[in-house]
Amino acid sequence: MYMEYKTLDEYFRLPVIGLGTWGIGGSSLEPDFSRDNESIKAIKDAIALWYSHVDTAELYGVGHTEEIVGEAIKNLDRSKLIITTKVYKTHIHYDDVIASCKKSLERLQTNYIDIYLIHAPNPEIPLEETMKALDYLVEHQLVKYIGVSNFSVEQMKEAQHYSKNKIMVNQIPYNLSARSEDYKGGGCRNMEQEIVPYCQANNILIMAYRPIERGFLLQSHPLLDDLSVKYGKTKAQIALQRLISKKNIVTICKATQPEHLKENLGAMGWNLSIEDIEVLNTTQFWTPNT
Repeated sequence: MYMEYKTLDEYFRLPVIGLGTWGIGGSSLEPDFSRDNESIKAIKDAIALWYSHVDTAELYGVGHTEEIVGEAIKNLDRSKLIITTKVYKTHIHYDDVIASCKKSLERLQTNYIDIYLIHAPNPEIPLEETMKALDYLVEHQLVKYIGVSNFSVEQMKEAQHYSKNKIMVNQIPYNLSARSEDYKGGGCRNMEQEIVPYCQANNILIMAYRPIERGFLLQSHPLLDDLSVKYGKTKAQIALQRLISKKNIVTICKATQPEHLKENLGAMGWNLSIEDIEVLNTTQFWTPNT
């Protein structure tokens, strides 16, 4: 096994495939402690298979998911891992951002976060004070890099205006079925028409979550079925390869079983043809949120 990377500059690079943790350790409403040992093992298994990027958030499991990640990584070489976590949109006043970051650090059992994201925009809280708090975290070396999640182009421009530090990432629910102005999930629209081109033009990485749209893209579809046969790859691998073949796009996949972790890595090491990518780009896939 090996890992491919996307690079913004000499210091910042991300694996094209990372490990998502939504649903591990509970929901956004309550924690779930019943499968902790299994979850910790799954994260360790992923890291052993070359997953070096782990994405989580204070919202997941009401903080418990971060605790699980912390337990999984506490005896590993921290310098070889990239941890992304997110501050929830109700905690983005200046003091709340700093307090939330420090709580995340405690739960993750680490003294720095590699990438700290605003989980979603909140028009009721001035973005200027949020960005000043993120700048504080970078200046005090609690966070290496900052970014956003579910932000439109206009919201990214506003964040860039107020921040001393570069916005490195926008995490969005981008995939074959979630890309147009009609998509209603994840809090942002016009991803393919506006957000992705803007990020590509401004040296910002897209971190695509829900790359197989929570399993919907694994259902039978004539094009994916044909491409799966043509390339000898699974539909998940086709969908992932289409994402990571694009400029400035990486993805995060939630998986806990070794066979699924290995399957996702099988999206690397080969390429869809330009013609097949164009067909995928222009084919309409059913979107469960419309």
